[in-house]
Amino acid sequence: MTDEELDAAERRANAATPGPWESSVEGRDHDSGDSVILTGGPDLYISYAEWPEKQRRANEERRANDLDFIAASRQDVPRLTAEVRRLKKRLSDE
Repeated sequence: MTDEELDAAERRANAATPGPWESSVEGRDHDSGDSVILTGGPDLYISYAEWPEKQRRANEERRANDLDFIAASRQDVPRLTAEVRRLKKRLSDE
């Protein structure tokens, strides 16, 4: 990953609503309402197009996985960029 790519990822993370973020999936984490990403600020609602009934269950699992990934990215990206920078510095110091 180039320094420019790291800078861009870091800028996007820094511009986002502060974390931690958490996914809250209807049917898994609560029994009524929408699936949402809780940000500590305005919550994020992810909209999906309607799927045929036979695909509904698989797509609900995919949506939950997507919500988990997006919410975790808020915490993961800053940690990953810091680790890549640390490792690049270590390699350049050798």
